[in-house]
Amino acid sequence: MARLLIATTNPAKLAEYRLILRELGIDLQLVSLADVGISESPEETGATFAENALIKARFYFERARIATLADDGGLEIDALGGEPGVRSHRWLNSGRDDSDEALVAEVMRRMKGVEAARRSARMRAAIALIYEENGAVREKIAEGAIEGVIADRAYPQIRQGFPYRAVLVVPGRGYLGELGDAEEAQISQRRIALLKLRDELERIAAGRGAHLL
Repeated sequence: MARLLIATTNPAKLAEYRLILRELGIDLQLVSLADVGISESPEETGATFAENALIKARFYFERARIATLADDGGLEIDALGGEPGVRSHRWLNSGRDDSDEALVAEVMRRMKGVEAARRSARMRAAIALIYEENGAVREKIAEGAIEGVIADRAYPQIRQGFPYRAVLVVPGRGYLGELGDAEEAQISQRRIALLKLRDELERIAAGRGAHLL
């Protein structure tokens, strides 16, 4: 079975990719950074999610030498001019990750008193996929988003590593954070992006891009 490196140290994110790809019928052996013995990480200097995803994908592909998928994403709040955006995990303390609880509290603080018509927001993800085929390295980027609104109060249970799921309400479904894994995978921003990469993923699964020759 062809291997695909999911460039993450987050077991929940790896499980989400595994669930989505299984649901899409794409048969790949997913491995994490820990599985391939990579502990270093690149500096994410991109101005967009797509740029950061590509920085990470290139960095890990060069080291793992197998097909590599990396993503970057976060929350965009229209009333805040798109913040926290590309700084979603480093919104409060530039250069290092913030705690989940602090990020949720900051969203609630900044959105206090904002009228319902101006509470639109979305969870966006950009996925970069790099693989080798016929001696050439190929790169592809795709994006997806879940549209919703910022809630008046945060969902009481904050899922570790995914703080903004506690503040985004998806119309007709409720808080993103209260959805089960299977239900969320059906509407996930990552699923939307993966669908745009389906042809490339199927080529890798068929053995036409699993590793460098």
